[in-house]
Amino acid sequence: MRELLSRAEVVASGKNYVLALYRDDLSSVFPGMVRFRLLLEGAGRPVVLFSTNTYEYSPLLSIDAERAARQAAADWEAAILAAPGGLVRPDEPPSFHAEPPHGDVLVLQGSPRPDGSCAVLAKWAAEAAQSVGRQVEVVFVHDLDVRPCIGCYQCYNTGDCTFDDDMTRLAPAIRAASLLVVCSPVYTNTVPAGLKAVIDRAQAIHARDALQTGGPGAAPRGGLLLATAGRMGTENFSCVQSVVRAFMANLGIRYRGEVLVDDLDARRDPRSVPGLEERVRSTVLSAIRAPETTRSTGTRP
Repeated sequence: MRELLSRAEVVASGKNYVLALYRDDLSSVFPGMVRFRLLLEGAGRPVVLFSTNTYEYSPLLSIDAERAARQAAADWEAAILAAPGGLVRPDEPPSFHAEPPHGDVLVLQGSPRPDGSCAVLAKWAAEAAQSVGRQVEVVFVHDLDVRPCIGCYQCYNTGDCTFDDDMTRLAPAIRAASLLVVCSPVYTNTVPAGLKAVIDRAQAIHARDALQTGGPGAAPRGGLLLATAGRMGTENFSCVQSVVRAFMANLGIRYRGEVLVDDLDARRDPRSVPGLEERVRSTVLSAIRAPETTRSTGTRP
């Protein structure tokens, strides 16, 4: 829901400008979230001059989102009046860009070891998908330059992360995949740092979906977890399961199953585990053939 907070008509150098400050209720995304946007209106499409939201401001700051937005409105009005020849209006406002097509199946290989156990599982998963005509992209996340999420919530202003690194190119592939397969070893009872960085930065995908559609992506998608552990016992996977399930739920991805391989400190090679290859392949094929279902809701980083 949008509310007009202020509207100023500014005449400078014989040109007319309209500055409108709006309050957008985003409580359907996160409790109490409000976005303020300053728009330059008039001829053609409006241009977003400033955008901020309440989740950007911690309790220790001396300013809040609305005060920052109103100050920006005053600063822009003063800048227009002071500009010789008037303000040069951009041709187009910031907008969401069309995303290029990607493979039907995306495999995130979360291990920093390209020749380790997870690489074997990722290979089996990719081959299974290819056997039924699906396009597959395997991404080794530790080869990417992905900065950690800093929880600034600026992605909920525009749908884009404040950082421009390899996640900018990976995010469209995650959004476009009909099946997302996460391969992860257990590192100190959770996922490796490189994979966790990708998971946390995927919050910007949730932000874009929320701003565009009010919820996760346009088409329901499926997800799988393939995980390995050196120690014996499925209890070793509990944190990895929790992290990956939350990641998928946040993006509206239906969790369609998992394959957990333990005791690899003793077994060493997953290829020596009886029936494991067939189990991985059949799990991937079952997820591909599963009917579309409803989406899940988002979570805070």
